[in-house]
Amino acid sequence: MATLHILGPTFSNFVRAVMLCCEEKGIDYTVGRELEGKSIGLKSEEHLKLHPHGKLPVLIHGDRVIFETAVICRYIDAAFEGPALQPDELWERTRVDQTAAEIALYIDQALVRKLLLEFAFPKGENGSVRMDAVEQAIPEARKALARVEALLGEREFIAADQYTLADALLTPMLDYISGLPIGPDLIPTGGALDQYLQRMRTRPSGIKVLKSRR
Repeated sequence: MATLHILGPTFSNFVRAVMLCCEEKGIDYTVGRELEGKSIGLKSEEHLKLHPHGKLPVLIHGDRVIFETAVICRYIDAAFEGPALQPDELWERTRVDQTAAEIALYIDQALVRKLLLEFAFPKGENGSVRMDAVEQAIPEARKALARVEALLGEREFIAADQYTLADALLTPMLDYISGLPIGPDLIPTGGALDQYLQRMRTRPSGIKVLKSRR
């Protein structure tokens, strides 16, 4: 049995980011809302013991408990052998860290919290999507996507000349946004972000982690 467990639902973009890191490193892991055979309810007493703010994912590695996605990804990179998810050179590593923080803090808010969740968990009448909320979220989503495209530039990867934890954080967000009814308008087919997303989807890690949505 794997000693590395990702606590959280597999549909979460942040859980998927950690899964992508594990796949890229070639690490065995388990994932789900159960721990040691017991279901851990969101913000339950058991959950709050693992994450004082009741967020997911949480990484359990033996007796070590680690939370916050980017921190988890950096830990996985440092703790296990396999392809590096961060450059060696200080400035390049700092740029990756900065990009990862921007994605986790700001891009996620615009694309996932304010837009995607309106479709994933509709709060309108009779479970309908609140299109007024969607319309309000679209301008910020477009701005976030434009920022991502600017970060990407002519590179193959988002923050360096290699796959990094920043790619792992970004890919599930773009994957979900592209699948929305308004996805083709936000991420046009054949554009720079679409081409980037297709590269990430066809990596072995992307095939394994993202396939359950498509």
